[in-house]
Amino acid sequence: MKILGIETSCDETSASIIEANRSDRKVKLISNVVASSLRLHSKTGGIVPEIAAREQVKYIIPVIKKTLKDLSIAIDAIAVTVGPGLIGSLIVGVETAKTLAYVWNKSIIPVNHLIGHIYANFVGENPKLNAKRYTLNANIGFPALALIVSGGHTDLVLLKDHGKITWLGGTRDDASGEALDKIGRLLGLPYPGGPAIEQTAKNGDSKSYRFPRPMIDSDDFDFSFSGLKTAVLRKVKTMKQLNNETIANLSASVQQAIIDVLVSKTLKAAQKYKVKSILLGGGVAANQKLRDELKLNARRYTLNANFFAPAKKLCTDNGAMIATAAFFNYKPIPWQKITTDPELYFDDVLQ
Repeated sequence: MKILGIETSCDETSASIIEANRSDRKVKLISNVVASSLRLHSKTGGIVPEIAAREQVKYIIPVIKKTLKDLSIAIDAIAVTVGPGLIGSLIVGVETAKTLAYVWNKSIIPVNHLIGHIYANFVGENPKLNAKRYTLNANIGFPALALIVSGGHTDLVLLKDHGKITWLGGTRDDASGEALDKIGRLLGLPYPGGPAIEQTAKNGDSKSYRFPRPMIDSDDFDFSFSGLKTAVLRKVKTMKQLNNETIANLSASVQQAIIDVLVSKTLKAAQKYKVKSILLGGGVAANQKLRDELKLNARRYTLNANFFAPAKKLCTDNGAMIATAAFFNYKPIPWQKITTDPELYFDDVLQ
């Protein structure tokens, strides 16, 4: 079967087509198109919801047309992100998907955006195919532990199987990506702060400043990064001026503090639940140092678990992860019953 995935939860507008076989569950990504309004948001240092939604109204049809261009494909179903996210942005994608489902008389599957980030791991690159194509990463075993790290979320989730998901813990305040964006702004780095800090940190010394590792030793699997943000602010206020060297050292130290917490919590959960796979997802999952340290420490802990991370271009919001999540959690409902839910979370039935 062939599924069209539509994702518009934040500032990206994306549509993708996957081709999947239910008998052997092999999947390949045929087409993936993403349009972003990042350039506009970089001027304001953050996402302005109204601007994001207006741009998505412009992008949505051209993006879907480009996804379908030159492809003699009969779509069997449509998957769409229904939440969480910005209400205006979600409406653009959901209403478009409902219209197409009605006009084409196709099944429609609502998808939880957070679950989508987990399923980006199930799409692995195949170098034998065109660079824009991917095939299913079939080596992921259950139970699996997923760490979702993005601008809005930092969560640990246990997957006993497809559709059997248990939330273990999450952020109590700022998500890791949100903290990076705010600290990046404090250091005068361009938006988004995460990639800017990662790049700047390459020239810095992570041992220059000893910032707090919030909740690293707590008995639960929750996170908190607001205290780290405050610690950086206090340190910066004591400095007469910021030069390239101090900014690089601050960036490296901040990045290391966040990574230490993420790695420690993830490995503790992996040990407790004896998982076979550790999955990384979300925009911050593109951070190479985070990937390297999770993989390295999983070996040091002698965990009997394989580490997986999506192709970096599939870490940010995209329709491919939504279509793939829909395939493995295929629960179509009438298009009339599809609604947006900006506050959708893991305990909701629409997973």
